[in-house]
Amino acid sequence: MKFTNIAFLATALRLATTLEQPQIPLTSHSSLSIPLLGYGTWNLQKSNASEAVSYAIETGYRHIDCAAAYGNEKEVGKGIADGLKAAGLKRKDIWVTSKLWNDHHRPDLVFEGLEKTISDLGLDYLDLYLMHWPVANRPENGKNELGYVDTWHAMERLLHSGKVRHIGVSNFSPEQMEHLLSKSKITPFAHQMELHPYLQQTAWIQWHYAHGIHVTAYSPLANSNPTYGEPGKGSTPALLENTVIADIAKENGCTPATVALAWGMSRGTSVIPKSQHADRIKENFGAKKCIMHYDAFKDIEKVGAKYLHRFNNPSESWGVDLYEGLDDA
Repeated sequence: MKFTNIAFLATALRLATTLEQPQIPLTSHSSLSIPLLGYGTWNLQKSNASEAVSYAIETGYRHIDCAAAYGNEKEVGKGIADGLKAAGLKRKDIWVTSKLWNDHHRPDLVFEGLEKTISDLGLDYLDLYLMHWPVANRPENGKNELGYVDTWHAMERLLHSGKVRHIGVSNFSPEQMEHLLSKSKITPFAHQMELHPYLQQTAWIQWHYAHGIHVTAYSPLANSNPTYGEPGKGSTPALLENTVIADIAKENGCTPATVALAWGMSRGTSVIPKSQHADRIKENFGAKKCIMHYDAFKDIEKVGAKYLHRFNNPSESWGVDLYEGLDDA
């Protein structure tokens, strides 16, 4: 089905309000729905991770995205505790996501991975636990291989532990998602993937909505992430310096960052920008108040067609094929 911009936005917003169906009832925990605006912790340096996370919660963020592979969950956990205390909130008032790393794909290691994450974060449970990649790293030989079905079955069992409200995946391809669904009793609650104006993947998002799966966008500010090298180096301009994005920001009383984030949320996807700087954390939160005219969405669609680019693709270094069938795989 082909959607116009307006039809896509309307459908995204409608579906975003109907996808909140618990995978199992956990009445002892929060009934909070996944917020569209979150705070990411990838590349958050340990030196001020606790302070940054605490400030994000005090600013108003109610969705914190974590992962074992980020190597900072103890510091993030302290920031969560400090932020909740400073904001006068309880654990049930925020949404916390974390992820199972590749070295814990073996079914008998999945619960161990969850326990370590919960312990490091200082929490009793997670709102969402994702399989970080469809890739298993074998401890016995250090080699990577595609492997996720048995891991998913072990994750399904976590739902009966009382320590996870929802489970999901990250960085899967269409073929992998179809295969997983065909072999599973439980549909992933969410799929986290790289999404931004340079990698819009509209049809892929629509597929998820059709299957009742929420989508979370990581790197929503595209090549502003230092992992991807110096922003603007090469043929793809820095998203936050893109003249089209800058003009939209000026015309609508926003900033380039809040334009990108508001655009992402308007599609019904959660966005999880990361910053260690208080002023940028606050600026990004302002995306909730950035309202753009219809023409802005048409212009952003053209930006995506012109500068299509996927920044996070470890296929070559890992020796596995990822993102097959997707844009700029």
